[in-house]
Amino acid sequence: MSEWKQKRFWKKAETVPVADGFTVHLDGRAIKTPVKAGLIVPTRAIADAIAAEWDAQEDLVKPHTMPVTRAANAAIDKVTPQFVEVADMLAAYGDSDLLCYRATSPDELTERQADFWDPLLDWAETALNARLVTVAGVMHQAQSPESLQELRQRTHALNAFELAAFHDLVSLSGSLIIAFAAIKGHLPPQTLWEVSRLDEIWQQEQWGKDDEAEAAAAIKAEAFFASKRFFDLCQSLPDNPRPAA
Repeated sequence: MSEWKQKRFWKKAETVPVADGFTVHLDGRAIKTPVKAGLIVPTRAIADAIAAEWDAQEDLVKPHTMPVTRAANAAIDKVTPQFVEVADMLAAYGDSDLLCYRATSPDELTERQADFWDPLLDWAETALNARLVTVAGVMHQAQSPESLQELRQRTHALNAFELAAFHDLVSLSGSLIIAFAAIKGHLPPQTLWEVSRLDEIWQQEQWGKDDEAEAAAAIKAEAFFASKRFFDLCQSLPDNPRPAA
């Protein structure tokens, strides 16, 4: 049986101001989220981007071409109802951050990790007031409670829409520090993505590229860049109420 696909049924998508922010109408009818909540976003920039995604659809709706719509849906349907749980899950990455676990050999790889990852940890100490220590090998080593608490507070300080973007930046890179560097504009997203894939890139240099792995990495890279863009669209957000941390 072929998969059902939604066809375009509207002629015009437009941004509409509402009491709590902005929404998008399709031929005068407000868009709903997958759980039938109102798709109300706090900035015109987000709503305009969503409207543009719907306007760009042709005969069939292709959700994979609508990253801003998906991120807004996630913020409303998934993050908002469980804000504390999502924030705590992401903050926990600080205790096992990608940047902290180093290879023991060969020297070329350990040196490359130090060259690219140490500066980010130094930046985190200065900009985030959180010093994370490095570990040789893969055995877990607990980080400073003070540093972890600082990172937790900073994660909880994000609002639901920002946290939806931050979730993907953390999970795709495997690094809380890389995600913070992305949202604070410390380095370009392309650079940060390549830094997160340092080990994979080194393996490719030794053994050659795998086409399937490269295709999967390209999809993840696109999602990483889309999440950074969504975070940037959130930056005129007001101080919205959120659950207590």
